[in-house]
Amino acid sequence: MYYFPEQPPYLVLLIGFLIALTSGIALSGTLKLIVQKWQSNDVDNPQTSSSWRALFVPFLGITGGICLFLCSGLEIFGFPTFLALGVGLPISLLTCLLVWFQLGSMLDFVKSRGMKSLDLDSLS
Repeated sequence: MYYFPEQPPYLVLLIGFLIALTSGIALSGTLKLIVQKWQSNDVDNPQTSSSWRALFVPFLGITGGICLFLCSGLEIFGFPTFLALGVGLPISLLTCLLVWFQLGSMLDFVKSRGMKSLDLDSLS
C-alpha cells in the first residue's frame, strides 16, 4: 500500500524557500554592516554582544524557512506528514544549530586575530 498525498504542499515548499532566501540576504547584509562597523571603529575588541542580537532574527528566519522547505519536500516525495516532520525538523534544526556555532566561532576568531586572519587567498 502506497501513500499518495491528495494535495502535495508545493506552495509551502515555495514559501519555505522564499523565507530562507530573503532571510539569508538579510543575514548577509547584517554581517556586512557589522564588519564595516568593526573596520571603521578600528577597535581591538569589537562588541559582539550586539552583533549576536542583530544576527539572531535573520538566522531564525533561515532556520524556519529550511524547516518548512525540508518537511514539505519530504511530504512531496511520499512521506506521511508526521514522518516528514519527525525527520525534517531534527535534521534542519541540528544543521542550523551547528552552523550557528560555526558562525559564532568565526566571529570570535575574527575578534581575537583580526580581519586579515580570514584571508584565504594568501594560503595558496
